[in-house]
Amino acid sequence: MKRVLSICLLGLLVGVSALAAADGPNIVLFVTDDQAIWACGAYGNTEIHTPNIDSLAAQGVRFLNAFTPTPVCSPSRATLFTGRYGSELGIHDWINPRSEPDLGLPTVVPTWAEVLRQQGYRTGLFGKWHLGARPEQHPRRRGFDVFVGFLGGGNRPMDPVLEVNGRQVRFKGPLPQILADAAVRFIRDNAERPFVACVCFRAPHTPYGPVPEEARKPYAGLSPTVPIFPGLDLEEVKRLTVDYYASITSVDLAVGRVLAALDALGLSEKTVVIFTSDHGYNLGHHGLRYKGNAIWMAKPHRGKRRPNMYDTSIRVPFLVRWSGHVKGGRDVTESVSFVDLFPTLVHIAGAHISDQYLLHGRDFWPLVEGQKVPWDNTVYGEYDMIHGAVARMRMLRTPQWKLVIHREDRSRDELYHLSDDPGETKNLASDPAYRDVYERLLKELAERENRLRLVAGR
Repeated sequence: MKRVLSICLLGLLVGVSALAAADGPNIVLFVTDDQAIWACGAYGNTEIHTPNIDSLAAQGVRFLNAFTPTPVCSPSRATLFTGRYGSELGIHDWINPRSEPDLGLPTVVPTWAEVLRQQGYRTGLFGKWHLGARPEQHPRRRGFDVFVGFLGGGNRPMDPVLEVNGRQVRFKGPLPQILADAAVRFIRDNAERPFVACVCFRAPHTPYGPVPEEARKPYAGLSPTVPIFPGLDLEEVKRLTVDYYASITSVDLAVGRVLAALDALGLSEKTVVIFTSDHGYNLGHHGLRYKGNAIWMAKPHRGKRRPNMYDTSIRVPFLVRWSGHVKGGRDVTESVSFVDLFPTLVHIAGAHISDQYLLHGRDFWPLVEGQKVPWDNTVYGEYDMIHGAVARMRMLRTPQWKLVIHREDRSRDELYHLSDDPGETKNLASDPAYRDVYERLLKELAERENRLRLVAGR
């Protein structure tokens, strides 16, 4: 087994005491599914109704450049929980339970939930898992004491069936509200000890509805602003956008229930709250719908697949609040990735990772505190698409440039000058005037991949 993956979890932590765990803050992590950064009031959308999510930005820190390495759910979530890239874990695309029943998180790779539970935290996961359905891949075997949710990728937005204490139970009502209520019960039960509550919503993944009337009401009569792209049916995009917004508002209502419980229990100043999404989303952007495995909405390609790593697919909302400890209303401009969440959560919990466990990510907590620290703003990404089309993409993104190579067809390589073209509308990969930039980034990408292979022992 690869060296880095065969390190025992018990060897990861050194210098940890029960007192350190008792003194650590609680952690509430919200993860939505398919929520783009453009679909959040905190990031400038004045048409969507997300007051509870927006309050986290007003009272906390807003990251302007947060990214997932892979723009589809399973590999993105795998990175979020382990700090390792999907290619290291054998999870390249979303896990299809019918064709890939054995695929899931390797048991030898620790999750941060296992580390925090060993540190003395009570851990709970509420909602979507999608990282394997075999017994050894179950959330309760991967670091979570409590699991109320579903192992696969989808569920009903209304009246869902969820696993509770190993049993399948049918609930009545909106799924986001049910997950929030389960998280609130967990928080109340563990209010006197350190806890981690991870709430993984299925929304706003399709189907967007049904949603409660309260979530749809803000959009009565709204003609939303939508992307303009040749060949789009703008009325269709507007209709879908209203449905998408209503689904996000249903999540916002659920977030509000959890935040209100923290306030009522006097836990807000004892709890770090993080809000993000597993990846971005396109709804007419670039003429596409969905994320990295998008399909064309625009004619003449309508219905065909367009694997992509556009910023609309990889950039995510990322908000961090710790009331009374972290000054609110601030922005972080440095680029962070989901690989950085593992070391950061371990730091928050007061644990220490052995130097033997080689991490890709960095602890971004100094950025949350407003410290000026040296920071490499280069982001690496990857997506080997298996379902629906074949693509082998690798990405290197800096604040100025983005290179995406397509190993299945190098004629499709992409180069964007993000400083001049943040919308990624002009591909410069074949432009002789930018050949030196293309070659330089290609070399940097190869060096990054070589370092990754060395760390993973591949």
